[in-house]
Amino acid sequence: MNAAAQPFRPAAALLPAADAPVAVTDLFKIGIGPSSSHTIGPMRAANTFVTGLGDRLADVARLTATAFGSLAWTGSGHATDKAMILGLAGLRPDSLDPDEAESRLAEIRAGKVLPLPDGRAIRFDPAEDVVFDRQQVFDRHPNAMRFQALDTDGRVLASEVWFSVGGGFVIREGDETGECDLVQVPHPYQVADELLSVAEAAGLSIADLTLENEAARRPRDAVIADIDRIAETMFACIDRGLQQEGELSGGLRVKRRAKRIFERLEERRNTNDRAPHAAMDYVSVFAIAVNEENAAGGRVVTAPTNGAAGVVPAVLRYYRDFCPGADRNGIRTFFLAAAAIGGLIKRNASISGAEVGCQGEVGSAAAMAAAGLCAALGGTNAQVENAAEIAIEHHLGMTCDPVGGLVQIPCIERNAFGAIKAINAASLALHGDGEHIVSLDTVIETMRQTGLDMQSKYKETSLGGLAVNVTAC
Repeated sequence: MNAAAQPFRPAAALLPAADAPVAVTDLFKIGIGPSSSHTIGPMRAANTFVTGLGDRLADVARLTATAFGSLAWTGSGHATDKAMILGLAGLRPDSLDPDEAESRLAEIRAGKVLPLPDGRAIRFDPAEDVVFDRQQVFDRHPNAMRFQALDTDGRVLASEVWFSVGGGFVIREGDETGECDLVQVPHPYQVADELLSVAEAAGLSIADLTLENEAARRPRDAVIADIDRIAETMFACIDRGLQQEGELSGGLRVKRRAKRIFERLEERRNTNDRAPHAAMDYVSVFAIAVNEENAAGGRVVTAPTNGAAGVVPAVLRYYRDFCPGADRNGIRTFFLAAAAIGGLIKRNASISGAEVGCQGEVGSAAAMAAAGLCAALGGTNAQVENAAEIAIEHHLGMTCDPVGGLVQIPCIERNAFGAIKAINAASLALHGDGEHIVSLDTVIETMRQTGLDMQSKYKETSLGGLAVNVTAC
């Protein structure tokens, strides 16, 4: 089937009707690159499948994994096959060492043996047991996969279809609620206008309201500890990306640039040769550092996806390093406000490039970063909403067309531009009074509609755009 004819349902349709916001730790997941939907999601789904076999695991003699749709079209470049193999071996992206991943894969491929969570090992040939099916499509979502467990006689013990709906979120076929938290929260809302009115009635900032909702799920101290851990992981990713050199794998021969650019900026820091826009140059290189790490399979944080993982860290680092008065509480405020906006977008449109193009990834990340920066700098709730609206409005229609199916071109540079747009959006909002003509809800709905209208070849299939006009060699 031609990819342009592939149907899909918006990710919002996969969410329950309950108005509990998406949790901070669901939007910001610690994992490995290069893709949240194509790497982290499949690994989590495969892991959940195999560990969920329970007593049946003892009778398993063979495991198979099949990727469909966008996962099949760009799976090789996004390491989907590797992710499913590691998940079936009982590994999870949030605890896996990226260096360990490569050694584990090498062992499995060389020995054609898969270790199971119960300590046994079974014959496993990735060439036969992992399949990219580019023909079959699923109406529910373009990122589909099937896992099967068979006994020694070839009888199917278990067969499950899973969907990776963006940002590392996964949903099993037949499960209408997926991973969504149905806990009762003190300040429920579904859309931005409702968020603003609920916050005003409660006399709370968006960040404080988000914290109170989070505290309904788990202790407040645990929420703060999670945010601090996420922030430190982001900063560590930037720092590592600024130290690495060499060529990224995959065949495009893309060279890492972050270290060289950063060193040049540092040389000029205390000289008269420093440009007025140097701060923005730092922001760009912070974003590039993260996405080079992501492309290399390093440890990153979905924000809200891996393909857009550099935007929020770059703007956060800008706040920490360049904004007077920046402190730890400001960083926490940043994340809480950003999470509120990301949750709105996920619920009412999508954060998945396979559904709505890159407007749902870098566009959503820019909106989250703009809202977070605006809140950290003391913006009112209306200004925070305005900042998010400005940022995402100017990403509408952006396609997802990775060259060679790799999260490198145009993805790495695109994060730098998303971060700059986010800072600009926050600044414009802070110079205003929060009043504006186009609401955030309107822009989110427009993004959803644009995604529905967008041809599938522009939605992470690498069948259109730059992916077919740039020679991948």
